[in-house]
This record gives sequence, C-alpha cells and structure tokens, in this order.
Amino acid sequence: MDTLRGRAETLKLARLLDVEPHRLTFLEELPADDVRLFRERVVAALFDEDRGRLDRIAAMTKLLPAAVAAGIAQKALGPRLAAALAGRLEPARAADIIDRLPVDFTARCCHHVDPRRIAGIMGRLDDDIVVRIALVLAERGDHLTMGRFVGHLRESALRSVLPRLGETTLLRTGFVIDHPERLGHILGLLDDEQLSSVIAAADDHGLWPEAMAVAGMAADDQRTRLASLTAAQPEARLDSLIRVTAEQDLWESLLPIVSALSEDELRAVAALPALRDPAVLDGLVRGVVATGLWADFLPMVGVLPPTARRVVATAAGALDDEGLDGLARGVEKEGLWDLVVPLIELMDATARRRVYALPAFRERATG
Repeated sequence: MDTLRGRAETLKLARLLDVEPHRLTFLEELPADDVRLFRERVVAALFDEDRGRLDRIAAMTKLLPAAVAAGIAQKALGPRLAAALAGRLEPARAADIIDRLPVDFTARCCHHVDPRRIAGIMGRLDDDIVVRIALVLAERGDHLTMGRFVGHLRESALRSVLPRLGETTLLRTGFVIDHPERLGHILGLLDDEQLSSVIAAADDHGLWPEAMAVAGMAADDQRTRLASLTAAQPEARLDSLIRVTAEQDLWESLLPIVSALSEDELRAVAALPALRDPAVLDGLVRGVVATGLWADFLPMVGVLPPTARRVVATAAGALDDEGLDGLARGVEKEGLWDLVVPLIELMDATARRRVYALPAFRERATG
C-alpha cells in the first residue's frame, strides 16, 4: 500500500510546509516510511526553533487567570501563535485556556498545534468541546487536521461525533490519519449500514483510493468486514473499483483486501466485466509481478471465467525473462505451485517452454 501511503504522507507534509501538494508529488516515488520520517524531522525543526522564547511567554501566562489568557490569545496572538504557545504549556493549563476560547477560534488553532503535544491536551478536554471542534473542522473540510487529532479521541467522544460526520469526511480523514493503529477500533464503532454508506460514497465521490487505504490500514478483522461489505455492493459499483485500481495501478492496495473474501465473494468479484478486459488483466499481472503478491492473486485466478484465465495466462506468458523468473520465485517462496500449474497449462507452447526452463522451476522438478 506504499503508493497510497505515499500520497497521504505527501499531503501531510505539504500542509505542514504550507505549500501546494502538487509541488511535492515527486516525493510519492519515495518509500512512504522515509517521507514520514522526514515529516517528523520537519515537525521538530519547525516547532523547536523558538522553544526558548515560547517557554518564557508560557511561564508568564501562569500569572494570569485562564480567562484573561484566553482573551489575550484570541485578541492579540491569533491562531498560529496561540497554537504554538499551547504546545509549550502544561497540558492541563492549555486545556483550561481552551475551555474558555470560542470553538471556531480553537478549530483554527488546531491546524498549527505541535502534533507531538496533541495527545496530552486532548486527554484533558471535555468531550463536548472535542466534538464541537471536530464538527467545525469537518464543516471546513479540514480533513488533514482531523487526521492528526482523531487518533487521540476518547471512545466516548468518538461515539458522539462519528454519527454526525459525512461519509466523505470519514474517508478523507481516515486516509490521512496519523495513528492508523486506531483505525480498527474506530471502524468497529460503525455499524454495517454506516460502513456500506461510506463504501457507496467512495464510488459516488471518486474516493476509491482513500477507501482502499483505510481498509488496508485496518486490523485484519475489520479489513475482512470491509472486504465483505464491498463485495456485497452492486456490480456497477464494484466494476468502478476495478477500473480505478487499473487506471491508477493500485493492485498492491486492492489485492490484499480481495484476498480476505470468502470463496463465494471471490467468485462474484471474479465475474465482474472489468476483469474480462484484456488491458485490465494485463496490468493486473504486471502489478502482481512488481509487488510479489502472488498469494493474494492466484486464488482469484482460479475462479476467473475461462476466457479471463486464458487472458491472464497469455499476459503471464508474455512477461520478459526477468518477469517470468520473478513469477516462479514468488510462487516457490509462497508454496503456490498447485495454483500456478493450471495457469501454466493455459499458456502457449513457447511460453510453457520458457517457464519450464526457469531455474526456480527446474529446482522444483529436481527437488
């Protein structure tokens, strides 16, 4: 899922640096973990630069009643400086001041808060304030800021705010969540009807990549649940998902989700019109070669209609020597020969001879 994670990390970095995302698209070619590490170092550079001066101001605020400090923050400092100062206060003091600020002003501050300080502050705010801030951010479409904060919300706040957020807000926020390990729990707070509506919105609003990213980051049980709910969508909607995946070459994101389906669900997906398109199937084979996701791919090949299986066999047989060798070694590594032999038998004679001549295949034959 590195492609989608790379997109999300680039969006977060662009927001942090206050530049247009298109200026950083070249970073999407780098490993997502590297971009995330760079973003964390940028956070340190930006928020630690004036630490001494901010600490002195923070110390002075201890002499002021919280209501007075809140008035100064709103009237004299503005959202950016007020947020920077909040990051230098003791979390309990920051929460006390925030409690006295207008929610709209606090929401504007959220964009500028040191991400490393969010957990301490959020843990001391009442749910009512947290929910109202979240709704203001949602109304503004500030999903990147929501993505920073949502992983720190208490369950009680989540239960209150989730039903009040639109489906596209949930998708866009989940896509850029800073703490993906919390996604499984958050998804568990939504019932099947809500999640089905979110899946439908992914198609209606061109957000299939965001939906795949969310499913990919979810814990195994929630990923399986999302996969099944997606497989139950109308054929036209599923066909759209396959087309988008092919157009953006996102097989690395979709195949692990497909592999979570039951055999009956897998057969329904394999029968989609898009998976009878030779161009789609050719791209799918090349995507699997590039990612090595044979264990996720070959079970689906086994339930494809005969014509589609032949297209896959032809595409696999047309791979260059390096690609074919990658296929054989990937199959050997995963112990998937029983699944790939029927595919080899559908290749033409020339392709079969090339496969049989591969070192990995000969090693298996002699072993």
